Amino acid sequence: MNTRIRRTAVVLAAAAVLPVALSACSDSGSDSAKSDASTKASATDNSMSGSDATTADQPFGTGCAAVPKSGSGSFDGMAQDPVATAASNNPALSTLVAAVKKAGLVDTLNNAQGITVFAPTNDAFAKIPKATLDKVLADKAQLTKILTYHVVGQKLTPTNLEKGSFDTLEKSKLTTSGSGESYTVNDSAKVVCGNVKTANANVYIIDTVLMPTS
Repeated sequence: MNTRIRRTAVVLAAAAVLPVALSACSDSGSDSAKSDASTKASATDNSMSGSDATTADQPFGTGCAAVPKSGSGSFDGMAQDPVATAASNNPALSTLVAAVKKAGLVDTLNNAQGITVFAPTNDAFAKIPKATLDKVLADKAQLTKILTYHVVGQKLTPTNLEKGSFDTLEKSKLTTSGSGESYTVNDSAKVVCGNVKTANANVYIIDTVLMPTS
């Protein structure tokens, strides 16, 4: 009789303990799942944040498609060279590079630190009547004046361009405006590929040659 009573007591005690144990396991599993979900969400947020930061610092604009995908003329390649050398490796800037050489500005641009260059494309130079362009290219003083007007003595970010007025190496000012991936210089030249990095400069490739007012 006593044996049966003891067995009944053991069964009742086990029955009472089992739900508590199951509940504890369930709570622990839920907490673990919540922790895993939180960790994954945090990782996703961090990943997205990093991606956004990286994207914001990349070149932008329809003209960027013309930049070589690899080699010294690519974005990665240009980032390794000073600006005049970097431009010489970009086929779309060959007229500008020829003008810089005629003006004797290669070393000036390559040795400058922390500058911004607004670089007209070949098509930008093609807008100028050939006779006029030939005359300018033959006049070193005038050519130097025009080319140095395209250079600002500080590194400009896209945010700086939203509404700005900057002193150029030519000693007069140029103005910029815009937002997002759409910017203009002096209300005439459009940035077709912006935020291009070289070893010593930020470059904004433009579709029109800028002319100093003086």
